[in-house]
Amino acid sequence: MLLEINNLYFSHTKEKTLFQNFNLRLDEGKVIALAGESGCGKSTLLSLIYGLLDWDQGEIMFRGNKLMGPKGNLVPGEAEMKFVAQNFDLMPYATVADNVGKFLSNINLAKKKETVSELLEVVGLVEYANVLPKNLSGGQQQRVAIARALSVLPKLLLLDEPFSHLDYARKIELREKLFRYVKEKNISLIISTHELQDVIPWLDQIVILENGRLIQNDRPEETYKTPYNSYVAKLFGEVNIFTESEMNDFGISNFAYYPQQIQISETGFQAEVLESRFAGNHYWNKLISKNKELIIHTTEKMEGSQKISFS
Repeated sequence: MLLEINNLYFSHTKEKTLFQNFNLRLDEGKVIALAGESGCGKSTLLSLIYGLLDWDQGEIMFRGNKLMGPKGNLVPGEAEMKFVAQNFDLMPYATVADNVGKFLSNINLAKKKETVSELLEVVGLVEYANVLPKNLSGGQQQRVAIARALSVLPKLLLLDEPFSHLDYARKIELREKLFRYVKEKNISLIISTHELQDVIPWLDQIVILENGRLIQNDRPEETYKTPYNSYVAKLFGEVNIFTESEMNDFGISNFAYYPQQIQISETGFQAEVLESRFAGNHYWNKLISKNKELIIHTTEKMEGSQKISFS
């Protein structure tokens, strides 16, 4: 076991307790996401693991050793861990290459240069090697910080919303290279996100937090297909939520259906199309059936009256 969090309690103030009896396990080489709405405790949990905050009770074990937090460390942080927070802490008057190589030894300069070049390729910044961070965008600075953290091959990498400053094209490019690199190097990764769609193909585990409580901890497929409640289901994007009474009306067994799980059918429930809008690779449609408004996705524009079924 690489990381164990046992019976953790943490309070921002005497009046506000965030984590109570919190437990989490992480095996070596695994990639997990911390997901939840803003303020649920994702960033705080990463700071606790890395040793930037003291907890009230409980313990955090890393590679069999009990971590001490700021009270036990003169310099905050833990060896064999790296944390990229949303404050990147780059050296403003050193080049991108020098920032990435900050933690690398100068004994073998050729090897250092090779490692820096490899990491700049991973984060898509090869052409910016000699640029100063102050001349970069926020998204570019974020990628420099990620490359610097990877340079020492940490046993555990903590990333707080690593794609938040990136446009869609850069996000797609970075996430594939990043996740392939950590898997190749057997680096364990905990990534916080409020957009699970960005990372779900690369995850081994999803940990859902709500106000410091662990709501669900499962493999991605299980979390998606059998969300614990509507809060979890909504983290995957737009979803149709049904009350128990509405489930009985439609004769369905689940309380949550994603738009693609409601389909046009020759037999099914009569529905009136309220709106049909082009949305790129599908049409976004709002229907009403049995006084329930539903969102479904189709490949063709909808109109008039349709029959629908649930899959």
